[in-house]
Amino acid sequence: MKYKLLALDMDGTLLNDKQEVTPMTAEWIRKAIDAGVHVCLSTGRSFYEAISHGEQLGLSTPMITVNGSEVWKKPYELHHREMMDKELVRLMVKLGKETGTWFWAYSVEGNYNQRNWDDSLIDTQQWMKFGYNTEDQEVRHQLITTLQDTNGLEITNSSPWNLEINPKGINKATGIERVCKELLGIEMSEVIAVGDSLNDLAAIKAAGLGVAMGNAQETVKKEADVVTASNNEDGIALIIRDYIFKS
Repeated sequence: MKYKLLALDMDGTLLNDKQEVTPMTAEWIRKAIDAGVHVCLSTGRSFYEAISHGEQLGLSTPMITVNGSEVWKKPYELHHREMMDKELVRLMVKLGKETGTWFWAYSVEGNYNQRNWDDSLIDTQQWMKFGYNTEDQEVRHQLITTLQDTNGLEITNSSPWNLEINPKGINKATGIERVCKELLGIEMSEVIAVGDSLNDLAAIKAAGLGVAMGNAQETVKKEADVVTASNNEDGIALIIRDYIFKS
């Protein structure tokens, strides 16, 4: 087969708006697995937020979580993890407080937000991802401008209203590349990457076939090789049918 790895974003891609994998999408994913294709979840979620859907689909393949900060050889077996500088976390917390913006953060030890936040966490936890959420476009622009002037950060989003920040140079594309080179022995040209948001963009551009969902942000659609149906219309199933089994 031309494509040997199918890397799937979860929210807005694998999952419909009810946060479910539809029967048709699940059926075509299982057909791909039976045909020898590696199906890899590639998500901004933490491992423990993602694994139930992997288990539902019967996946025993590598996983990419926290936007590439973690690569799993298989479920529950960590292969690689990237940490964020604590001083950068301190700066981002300060920025969130100064702008009155809802913030949240993922560490190895747990997930936190303003409701359960304590500044002492900065030094006691191992940080992988930080985020903000605001529908105020002016505030979001201010945050982006400040963050772009700060070295050491990779800035994306998983919706038009949030910002997701990882260590510089860490994204879903670097996670997929690590899976290909270090775990599967395949090339990026043999990968289909599917997503809907800016945190999928690097992977979509780096893969052999980059696919944007029909509900994707416009920037993602413009950069993709193919635009499929939406997450509510079994867009993944159509890609498997047309590009894995007909290619």
